[in-house]
Amino acid sequence: MAGSLASDPCRAHGTEPPSPEAIARRKRVQAVPLAGGSRWVMGAEASPSVSMSRPIPLDEMVDGKGGLRPHWRSVLGAFTNLPDGGLAERVRRLGRAFEEEGVTSVLPGADIADRVWHCDPVPLPIGAAEFTELEAGLAQRAALLEAVLEDLYGRQSLLADGKLPPALVFSNPAFLRPCQLAGALPRHGLLHFYAADLIRGPDGSWRVLADRTAGAAGIGYARENRRILARVMPEAFRPVQVRQLRPFFDIWQDALARLASPRAGRASPSVALLTPGHGHAQWFEHMFLSRELSCALVEGGDLTVRGGIVYLKTLKGLQPVDVLLRRLDGRMIDPLELAAGSVLGVPGVMDAARAGNVRISNDPGSGLVEAPAMAAFLPALALRLLGEPLKLASVPTMWLGEARARELVAQDLLEGPGDRWLIRPATDGRAPGIAPASLAGAARAALVARIAARPWDYAASAAIPASVAPCAGPVGMLPRPVVLRLFLAFDGTRWHAMPGGLARVIEDSVQLAGGLPRQGLSKDVWVMSEDRADIIGPAAVPVPPLPIRRTAGELPSRTADDLFWLGRYVERLEASARLARSALVRLNRGALLPRELAELAALARCLARADLVPGEIALGTIGGRALAEALLASVREGGAMAAQFASIARLTEEVRDRLTGEMYAAFTYTLRQAREEAAQAGHSLDGLSHAIVGTLRFSATVAGVAAENMVRGGGWLFLDLGRRIERAHAVAAELAFALDQPPARIEAGLRLALELCDSLITYRSRYLNVLQPAPVLDLVLADDGNPRGLAFQLAAIRGLLEDVSGREDDELAQTAAGLLAETGVLVERIAVAADQVEAAAAVPARLIALEAEIAALSDRLTRRYFALLPAVQTVGLAAEAPALRGAA
Repeated sequence: MAGSLASDPCRAHGTEPPSPEAIARRKRVQAVPLAGGSRWVMGAEASPSVSMSRPIPLDEMVDGKGGLRPHWRSVLGAFTNLPDGGLAERVRRLGRAFEEEGVTSVLPGADIADRVWHCDPVPLPIGAAEFTELEAGLAQRAALLEAVLEDLYGRQSLLADGKLPPALVFSNPAFLRPCQLAGALPRHGLLHFYAADLIRGPDGSWRVLADRTAGAAGIGYARENRRILARVMPEAFRPVQVRQLRPFFDIWQDALARLASPRAGRASPSVALLTPGHGHAQWFEHMFLSRELSCALVEGGDLTVRGGIVYLKTLKGLQPVDVLLRRLDGRMIDPLELAAGSVLGVPGVMDAARAGNVRISNDPGSGLVEAPAMAAFLPALALRLLGEPLKLASVPTMWLGEARARELVAQDLLEGPGDRWLIRPATDGRAPGIAPASLAGAARAALVARIAARPWDYAASAAIPASVAPCAGPVGMLPRPVVLRLFLAFDGTRWHAMPGGLARVIEDSVQLAGGLPRQGLSKDVWVMSEDRADIIGPAAVPVPPLPIRRTAGELPSRTADDLFWLGRYVERLEASARLARSALVRLNRGALLPRELAELAALARCLARADLVPGEIALGTIGGRALAEALLASVREGGAMAAQFASIARLTEEVRDRLTGEMYAAFTYTLRQAREEAAQAGHSLDGLSHAIVGTLRFSATVAGVAAENMVRGGGWLFLDLGRRIERAHAVAAELAFALDQPPARIEAGLRLALELCDSLITYRSRYLNVLQPAPVLDLVLADDGNPRGLAFQLAAIRGLLEDVSGREDDELAQTAAGLLAETGVLVERIAVAADQVEAAAAVPARLIALEAEIAALSDRLTRRYFALLPAVQTVGLAAEAPALRGAA
């Protein structure tokens, strides 16, 4: 049978253990001097934990004659020139860069501590000739797996002829019956993107450890490794010629566009990347790929199927989608035909795909050939389907559903050390393997019993030690075993390999198998250029001239919603910080004057409205000490300001694909600093006062970066709209509390109103120190040139709503204009009154009403653009049916 092996899996598959002479020669290799006086020791001496009864791991730097490989000489040259401590400094710089702008950005409130990836400063170089061989071998494997998928979802001749056991297909959860081909094959096949995990064995040859066909992760991490490493260590790139990664993404982008059905008839097909959402472990990569491939990043709820066509819900309406780049488990993609309980997929998308109205890349059922046991049958399948032997062999693998294979493994597990095999699920390529050598006798016997009970559920792969490569250690470099993942894309004619990849350091043999871990150490993979190699990019695709567009309506409704609420929470956090600062100024004074007590009471009501302090404090039943303790509690875990930080962190991650790298770094760096300062300030008023400065600095950073870096389109419109609505809502309420004073204390209320609107300097420059109701209220309510006043917010809201709708007579914009006019009328009435103090007594009630009307305007805006529902209508009144905007 194709899966049978001799007693020695290495010799059965042409993998000879190194001879004693080769081992001795490897030990004699001279150590390479490195930065800081450290040395790199090669061979068995570098890996004392490796048992001499097993093949010794190959050193990536050593060639067959015991010397350094030529490309390693060039790479190590850059490190030998570093000063003492230079390597450790590069490690710190890389860690800081990844924390601030890369995949390890840890935001307050975001629980991603278990998703931390780091990049080693020492790359893994691959020679040009060696990479060409790998590319050819992997391209052949991809073509073979495509042919296997077409057969298993089509005629199933491989099952009928006994070339594959039915247990590997019909019991495989990745075999999706709705994906079976009823007629002709899709125009571009089922497999468009492919990746493979490889290890270099003791004989120096690469072997495939796992095939990744369902949508391999890691390519985003590889691209980010290269970008940040080139910035942090530019000196390492100067002495070598490293092939660039960008041409591969250009090829992949064009290949996705070619997948669109010709019936779409669009010059620029619409491509979207379907992600499970920001809570997924690979969210960073999904965001990164959508940006690199110029496609929309969407979740299942962003899409809908109408008349067999997939649409994206946008502010402008429903926009058709031609190609879906799937980063969602195939079983979850359509709750109507696959996993019925899935809330991540798109109901009806499988029917649209069968109709040819949308192409899904890769096909939802493509994960079928990821089964580890499939590797045992690939050599025979290659001869049958391709008419040629495999160019790149797999790690020796046996399917334990065969009696002879099962006997060999059981004998080794029960009578031997058990270190020759890695036991893996036969059909689940992403599940971790079991290293029998690490099990006690009873546990190992139980494993043998489980295999005997259901042998078809297990596969055994030879436990070949992975080659080791130098990695930065505490002092100099240390040898660590590595697994290499390479990525390929199909352009409709042939497969192209990305000239780079993701090398990850493995801690134990179990990590050899399974999916990509959520954390670990990775290395940038450098493919060396040949001296005369030409740079070949994708062929130019003829595209007719594109019409000029400056619309704001093609933003997905969910993204607009997230940006709107990000703006609101940033503004809410700033308002909370300003209120807390005003209260702290008075609490730190000790004995307060009656006027200051009245101001503190008004501030307490404002703080209670913002949920920063309990309501009983606003009622005056608790003293200043309790108010101080409540403010400190607001920044601790579970407090109101801590919750606001968490909400901002979550929303920042959700809209990350809409932020440039510089914007994201500016947001997260200042947010992290502000959050840490606030968390440390939960025990002293002085610490809280200092933390508030950082919080206000963060909000100013967001406003400044957004103003200077975001195009005045849909994203910026809703971010700013959220900020303006939140500020208008808060200003109306805060001024109502500040002005709600007896006539004898109106001056204290007016002074507090100026303080809350940060307008004291402007007022003094206009009116000196004379406080009167009309001038104060004009500045904080009716002056549309005061960015902290109410009129400024309402005028901005009106303009933003007109820009979003594209109409000056927009209903919501007209509502905002009416509120703006009312502020002028309110101030005018006070200015002409015989007794301004008496007239000002009616202002708080009207401001409370304005606050409610602003909240109602926000609700209407939500219903129109985010909730995807028609506008509210009164039953029984004739009215024209409204057009649905982005209807679900």
